[in-house]
Amino acid sequence: MNATDTKSAAEAVVSAPFFLRGELVESQDVTHRSRDLGVTFATPKIDLNKAVHPRTEVPPLLNVPLAEIIDFLVETGQRMLAPDNPYMQECFDRMASTHILPRSVVETTAKHAVAYLDKRILMAEVEQNFPDPAALDGWVPKQDFTGRKSFVRAFAPRLIHVLPGNSPGVAVKSVAQGSMVKAVNLFKMSSADPFTMVAILRTMAAIDPNHPIVKSMSAVYWRGGDDATERVLYRPQYFDKIVAWGGGDAINNVIKYLGPGFQLVSFDPKTSISMVGKEAFASDETLTLAADLASADVMTLNQEACVASRFLYVEGGQADVDRFCEKLHKRIAERAAASGDVRPLDMDLREQIETLTMMDDDYGVWGRPDGKGVVIRSDEPVDFHPINKTANVVRVDSLDDAVKWVNVATQTVGFYPFDRMPAYRDRLASGGAQRIVHLGEAGPSTIGNPHDAMYPLHRFVHWMAHEDGVAPK
Repeated sequence: MNATDTKSAAEAVVSAPFFLRGELVESQDVTHRSRDLGVTFATPKIDLNKAVHPRTEVPPLLNVPLAEIIDFLVETGQRMLAPDNPYMQECFDRMASTHILPRSVVETTAKHAVAYLDKRILMAEVEQNFPDPAALDGWVPKQDFTGRKSFVRAFAPRLIHVLPGNSPGVAVKSVAQGSMVKAVNLFKMSSADPFTMVAILRTMAAIDPNHPIVKSMSAVYWRGGDDATERVLYRPQYFDKIVAWGGGDAINNVIKYLGPGFQLVSFDPKTSISMVGKEAFASDETLTLAADLASADVMTLNQEACVASRFLYVEGGQADVDRFCEKLHKRIAERAAASGDVRPLDMDLREQIETLTMMDDDYGVWGRPDGKGVVIRSDEPVDFHPINKTANVVRVDSLDDAVKWVNVATQTVGFYPFDRMPAYRDRLASGGAQRIVHLGEAGPSTIGNPHDAMYPLHRFVHWMAHEDGVAPK
């Protein structure tokens, strides 16, 4: 290899800097490969001492009023959207080489995610998570019915966030939530996106490099399962909880480090579904509407999000269900073309779908496994994970029959017709589902609602009680 070739190879390596407690760290000490595309990127070596905030020091945000924190988050959101923000533009440029989604989709998703940094939204989150938000700002006096007095505080925790790589929106929400609970935060970035969190933190530092939020944040990357790093950081001496997003392997890897004083708050792998009643076949107009709404749920973040529907249980005879499948495929293909994301399916998924096309008696297949959208009709859910604009429509005689396939991994259920939802919500909750919405509304959610069957901010904090008085005799 000559000098020119060597230079070109070096330039092909994407640089991913770290951010450690207010300081940008840039170097290319360690090379890695991205999860989805196998692209090489380089990072600094982790300074483990710098990544840990000593317990002998109170968290920097502890005595910063919540109102001031929210104001700073709002200003950060405004700066993230500014066209002259070099950090976000650089982030999108670099993600274009490592992320499975096209740059246009990633950039649009990030811009939509910034809408979360709105004063009304952030306050609603806090108020829904805490019966008395004053507990975040100080010690709240309590007195029980015996007259015994105490003080309670939602104390600033020390959190490790294991971020997913499927959506920049999680980075925005994580930095906001970590700030509002006044945590010391260490963000482990994904190999699919080792850029967004650092871009957010650099934007904050440009506003005020000495702000306590900036000093409370660190963002680094290491390969998941790297025992040399994790056996040092995943300890109760340094952190209270690990907030983990991601697939089963990522969650299982974290679990082995749990123990007294080191807890897991898990946003573990979820699969979302749709349930479409026979009312969809009342007319061609209702069928077209139901198929369009269902396609919106399937194509949420081009089916990369947990809320994206993968299995659609449709109530009716095969002829009617096939009509639904035809319309659904048309709308998925249209949405795929509009997004510019026409990635081919991976080899295993392509082979499984191609096998089904040869089994005419048991399956119907609309489209081809070419990344432009495919719909599979079956009488039971397929035994593989539909992804990349792949929808499995399961024909059922009654929506009652669909309930048996709901379990604790079922996150969102998009439902049609809307007036039948109350009749199913208790049974869906009993099966393990965590959310039921109108078909077509899997993406948006009511501000402050539980996420994955919990109120996250309430789980994040370290609840501390100060007992201050014996009950009178």
